Amino acid sequence: MKNILPIILLASLTISCTTKQNNSDKTMNHIDHLLSQMTLKEKIAQLNLITALDDYNNPLENVEDKVRNGEVGHILKSNGVKNNFYLQKIAIEESRLGIPIMFQEDVIHGYKTAFPGPLAEAASWNLERIEQTAAAAAKEATASGIQLTYAPMVDITRDPRWGRIVEGAGEDPYLGSLIAKARVKGFQGDNLADSSTLMACAKHFLGYGDAMAGIDYNIGDFSERELREIYLPPFKAAIESGVGSMMVAYSAIDGVPATANKWLMQDLLRDELGFDGIVISDWRTVSNLVKTGVATNNKDATHQAIEAGLDIDMVSELYVQNLEELVNEGKVDIKLIDKAVRRVLKAKTDLGLFDDPYVYFDSVREKKWVMHPSHLELSRKAARESMVLLKNARLSGQEKHLLPLSKSVNSIAVIGPLATRQKDLLSWWAANHSQADKNDVVSLLHGIKAAVSSSTKVTYTEGIILEGFEKKGLELIPAAIKAAKQADVVILALGEEYWMSGEGGSISDITLPGAQPELVEALAQTGKPVVAVLINGRPFDIRKTVESFDAVLEAWQPGTMGGYAIADILFGDFNPCGKLPVTFPQNTGQIPIFYNIKRGSHDFEGIDLKDRYKNNYLDITHKPLFPFGFGLSYTTFEYSNLRVNTDTDIPTVGIKVTNSGKVDGFEVVQLYIKDIVTQVATPHKQLKGFERIFLKAGESKVVTFNITDDKLSYIGKELKPLIEAGEFEIMVGGNSEELLKVVYIRK
Repeated sequence: MKNILPIILLASLTISCTTKQNNSDKTMNHIDHLLSQMTLKEKIAQLNLITALDDYNNPLENVEDKVRNGEVGHILKSNGVKNNFYLQKIAIEESRLGIPIMFQEDVIHGYKTAFPGPLAEAASWNLERIEQTAAAAAKEATASGIQLTYAPMVDITRDPRWGRIVEGAGEDPYLGSLIAKARVKGFQGDNLADSSTLMACAKHFLGYGDAMAGIDYNIGDFSERELREIYLPPFKAAIESGVGSMMVAYSAIDGVPATANKWLMQDLLRDELGFDGIVISDWRTVSNLVKTGVATNNKDATHQAIEAGLDIDMVSELYVQNLEELVNEGKVDIKLIDKAVRRVLKAKTDLGLFDDPYVYFDSVREKKWVMHPSHLELSRKAARESMVLLKNARLSGQEKHLLPLSKSVNSIAVIGPLATRQKDLLSWWAANHSQADKNDVVSLLHGIKAAVSSSTKVTYTEGIILEGFEKKGLELIPAAIKAAKQADVVILALGEEYWMSGEGGSISDITLPGAQPELVEALAQTGKPVVAVLINGRPFDIRKTVESFDAVLEAWQPGTMGGYAIADILFGDFNPCGKLPVTFPQNTGQIPIFYNIKRGSHDFEGIDLKDRYKNNYLDITHKPLFPFGFGLSYTTFEYSNLRVNTDTDIPTVGIKVTNSGKVDGFEVVQLYIKDIVTQVATPHKQLKGFERIFLKAGESKVVTFNITDDKLSYIGKELKPLIEAGEFEIMVGGNSEELLKVVYIRK
């Protein structure tokens, strides 16, 4: 009997492998057969991605004709079962070969139900929740006729002036890599052919987050070392998770724009990383090669892009205009086009479009899943887990902190234009591009009124006018002061309008926009307890806010259920547990600032600002306002007994974490490592692990991390991962600054 089980398992494995191989062979035979029937024009059409709307979101008139004539393989900005079923029906029944269309869209952090912006979700450090929100977004989008989303954006960035910081996971490649995996898994599930899953598209390959001076689309210049240490890991993680598509960046590598960079798309992406999915340009990046000055004309741009390995041309339609001529002239090998078309047809096969081209167009399913109650509840959970408590001072002469507020407080003055805004609780993508409706969003004021007792008097005053960056509404400040003085507590909404961050949302100064600084200054003089709630997509200079007020809550752009989620925290229905995924600077002049800076010859740990021969500013501390990984709770956590155990096959580090307060809560236990001696300069510390734990009041837990080789490796002189013997400093704590330390020696 003992010998039979291995035989059965081997037979099962053999059958499974054979079945998979047979299915794969069947798929490729189908693709090859279809490819043999296609004209050159029809092949090129499969590499053509068009938009149903123009730059101003007006419908384009010739979309139907292009589909009917077999001139297009993919469409974006066409949403809803009714619209997309109609176009798919034309493709299947009226084009010569009946090849289905793949519908694509910017489903960045939700479809109709908007979840917190990606940077906000990163602040939850809750990978399971991030996977869940991506899965819910996929369910809504696919129910509305979409098969591919331009997400996740996995660009690492260290500059809050760059508007697209809101769309990523922050500054750390380790955290960013795990979030990339979670979002790919959430979007794609276990089976792309499942009509409730969505093909993910990791973007922007590569280094787009290195926006020089924080200006979007700027072409910076960084070393291959920085590329491999900082920008590449999240893309590698997405590929390991099976991401189906990749979008190249507007930017360049070593001066060569990504859209025409063969080393990037072929040598690195396909040969080294093993990516076998489809590669898509960004919006008109093929035609942008002419603007960049690396292509003589559109035909030359087309030639460079296809030769470099770009499969799909988004919107510029230069492939359909030029590729046939380039092939006929012998400048482009037809085999190159065939490879790209095979990848496209394989993607459509994986999505089940050849099995049932209408499977994504079910109006009953659309009505059921869009804005489903479970998605709204998920949005609320995700939002409150994303929020970061930055300050919570004790009330004067009392042991009690200002937060959480009592629901039966006599009177609350809610101040600030963002308190009643709905659209501004959505990020730029949800508000400007997706199907999210601002009228579905719960405002902060509504959330507060819904939370408090019927006896609590809630008043609202705008305080200032927030319309762009000009200082407007200063004449409204006296009314705000009066309202504050008449209330027991003030809730002040600060931040930015939704359009101020996002793509093209670069700013030169991270001071709160408009007359908000004046409003902060005025309310600080009232002496009233003030809770500042930040509604924003990026870090701002909030020094004065932090200095002036008793409590500060970073709520980010929390999505559809934002007002309820903020109220959950303000009134104690949820204990805040978010941790910053990005460093908050003291001011604009500190940018770029990030925790994992490399060690230098004049590093400075003290506070003597007069010593000019240190790695420091003369006019301000070099320390951030709030460090990476920072976040307070309504309880306190104590760390103790940090120890390394080398008696096991894999060394471990353990630490005791105790909830020393009176409230149950979550804590994110963070592991950082420093290799003390290395061939090249390496950071003071790097995040190498974390665990999100729940502890009841008074409860303790020992958290253990395995010290595996990948946690000890770095990119050596040869630009390859290297692990060496020697001393490593192991650091564990609740943020990147407050850490217990122990030395581990690797032999």
